Amino acid sequence: MKLLFAGAFALTASLSFAQVVEPTDSTQVQQGNEDVTLGETLIVGKGVIDVSENRKTPVASTVISREQILDKGVGNVEFPDLLKNSPSVYVADQASGFGDSKLYMRGFDQSNTAFLLNGQPMNAMDNGSVFWSNWQSVSDIANVIDAQRGLGSSKLAISSIGGTVNIITKATDKKEGGFVRYFAGNDSYQKQTVGYNTGMKGKWGASFVFDNWSAHRSYAQGTGGKGQSYFVSVGYKPNENHTFNFMIFGAPQEHDQNFSKPMDSKRDKNGVVTTPGYDITGRKGNSNYGFYNGKAMSARTNYYHKPVANLNWDWKINDKMNLSTVVYASAGTGGSVGNAGNGIGYTPGGGYTSNGEINWGNIYANNQTLTNGVTDGYRNGTALVSSVNNHFWYGAVSNFTYDTKKGFTFNAGTDIRFYTGEHYQQLNDLLGARARTDVRNVNVNRPAGYEVTKTFSSNPWSSIFNKAKHSERIGFDNSERINYQGIFGQAEYSNERFSAFFQGALSWQEYEKYDNWNYTAETAAAQGIKFKNGKAYSGERTKIGYNLKAGASLNINTENSVFVNVGKYSRQPYLNNIFVRNTVKYVDDIPVRNEILQSIEGGYRYKTRTLKVNVNAYYTQWDNRSMTYNGQDFTDANGLKHTNVRFIATNLSEVHKGIEADFDAKITHSWSLTGYTSFGDWKYKGGFNYQVQDTDTQALLPGYENNKGTLNAYVGNAAQFTFGMGTRVNVTRDWSFDTNFNYYSRIYENVILDDAAKADIAGEQYKNVAIRPYATVDLGMSYKFKFTNSQSLRFRGNINNLMNSQYISRKDNYGYYWGNGRTWNASVTYNF
Repeated sequence: MKLLFAGAFALTASLSFAQVVEPTDSTQVQQGNEDVTLGETLIVGKGVIDVSENRKTPVASTVISREQILDKGVGNVEFPDLLKNSPSVYVADQASGFGDSKLYMRGFDQSNTAFLLNGQPMNAMDNGSVFWSNWQSVSDIANVIDAQRGLGSSKLAISSIGGTVNIITKATDKKEGGFVRYFAGNDSYQKQTVGYNTGMKGKWGASFVFDNWSAHRSYAQGTGGKGQSYFVSVGYKPNENHTFNFMIFGAPQEHDQNFSKPMDSKRDKNGVVTTPGYDITGRKGNSNYGFYNGKAMSARTNYYHKPVANLNWDWKINDKMNLSTVVYASAGTGGSVGNAGNGIGYTPGGGYTSNGEINWGNIYANNQTLTNGVTDGYRNGTALVSSVNNHFWYGAVSNFTYDTKKGFTFNAGTDIRFYTGEHYQQLNDLLGARARTDVRNVNVNRPAGYEVTKTFSSNPWSSIFNKAKHSERIGFDNSERINYQGIFGQAEYSNERFSAFFQGALSWQEYEKYDNWNYTAETAAAQGIKFKNGKAYSGERTKIGYNLKAGASLNINTENSVFVNVGKYSRQPYLNNIFVRNTVKYVDDIPVRNEILQSIEGGYRYKTRTLKVNVNAYYTQWDNRSMTYNGQDFTDANGLKHTNVRFIATNLSEVHKGIEADFDAKITHSWSLTGYTSFGDWKYKGGFNYQVQDTDTQALLPGYENNKGTLNAYVGNAAQFTFGMGTRVNVTRDWSFDTNFNYYSRIYENVILDDAAKADIAGEQYKNVAIRPYATVDLGMSYKFKFTNSQSLRFRGNINNLMNSQYISRKDNYGYYWGNGRTWNASVTYNF
């Protein structure tokens, strides 16, 4: 009933607004009601930014304009939420904390969707992940977002299994001007932003944006955060044939986190809570934080600073030939704070209060009773440690275009990347103890009882220079190197009625790993492991991958067109999947092969001045997939119980198929209506191999070195049915309302390999169940006071989840994620 009421409200609101609209001159329609094309917004980087508009043969895509970004994606809103009003897109985990949301496209997660910033890859090279907390405020500098579902138009050999999202930033504006903005939101969120464009002064110009934000929580308790961001763009145009643009962007931040929880708390035999559930925390509760001496304190804090810089050069060689190149670099420092020791839930006297918050007072008191004040990082005391992930990454993409002016266009280019990363743990807070020593995961090069006492802040600025030396690290200490070289080419023919293309890419990826922790020169030699520069060394291994795509489109007439695209990818596995965790050993017992993707998609387009309709269908098969999953309390073939284990699955197969539709209708000059729907059928298919590893000893468990299983469950985490409608009404030239209704169903819980393996051993078929469907309504309003032609004051307000719907967005192997309830934000911007 509540879902029907929410949908009825959204439709009624749009109709009511439309009835009070004043007549508007068609020559004065604002940008929000115009066709926004990517070509109008780009100044540099056209050759390396593969937007959907650049290729004549279409792809399934959604384009988000600058105005839409500023209205709905700035402030206390996660970047993925900008894409949620699109078919086959699902966003979850917003209640985890600032920047912790996850985006799924056609059922594939972020590690299998390619994200590009001005042509620069954003996905981590070691595991493909994207952490939006590292990209806070990217919405402030985005001019256009081009989200391509499926095969996409990118010519690079990238991980675009689910799709490709191009984020195209502000370049150096031709017009001088600036703005000052103040933003406020629920739970004391505040953000201050200032931006200025010098305009092109002769051959030079520059743009700047700086901001600062903070909040005591995002929505759930214990999710406070703060940060800054900076953006500088400098343009140089010496003549009509050359354009240069240098950009640097960074967003240092730190935020506390909220994780999934079971519905019911877990207790020991004495009734003491070991794992709090929602039954005692409530839906907004957070078992990662509590209070000590009246001050809020979290056991889970993410902090990071990842500045990126790129230099774009566009060279118009002549009327037929162009060369576009981007050179880029990124240096990331930071990590995530977590607890290490006997476990908060196993603290003598109880580690949690009656409402599921951490009992920090009791933890401090127990640490002060430790022998010599030393916590051993296992069953004796508790400390907060940072798992550090630093990296340096640089590369270049170059694309040469030759347009014959007779229908044929040819592209050729190269994509090179060089990546180094280091991973270790360092102390963050001893919580009243004097020192830390390791009794498991021991550094074999240290004497027994080796103590570490120095702690390091989780401030993202201090993490740049204040890092633990090798002698001050705990837990583990390793590094890796990944080199990637790729070449690509494309040929396309087009005329007024017909277009066809063929694209191919070939890439080489080299892996290396070093370990400073688990090996001496003698033990490495005994295991046949190389020793290089005082470190255990995996040796170099190279894998070759490729992309092949082809497609064609037919314009039936000026209004109707159809297209079809096919593709096959052979993608090299991520580094994290080819090494046994915390070692330099390659996974050779079950060879990790290239992942194979085969896909076919087709679509229909109807386009007039007032109505656009898109219908797409797709079929994608993904083979040789690798996946790891943590589990607990597993018994091996010898009857021995292992507290912490990891399931390593290889050769998994998935099939994703579905249909999508969306429309954009301009009912009048002042009233627009949009809508979308999608139905997917995403399942795992057939057999797979798996191993079980003890994460304390890194050993493979007896009887589970190379097992085979069968999995025919649904792909979890994302909604396999979506439906939504939206409307925007310009009441006057300066006053507008907009609302969106979104409905999600067929959301299956994440496949838990632990349960799947146990079911297979017992001869049973594993099934994952669906989460309850839900719907949300969002409402927005804008008003602008215009003082002069160059000065104005603009107000914007948003209420998200207006009806305060209570829903579960996702379930993983640890529990459930409740979604955000009602949230709001409001801003005032002075433009000059």
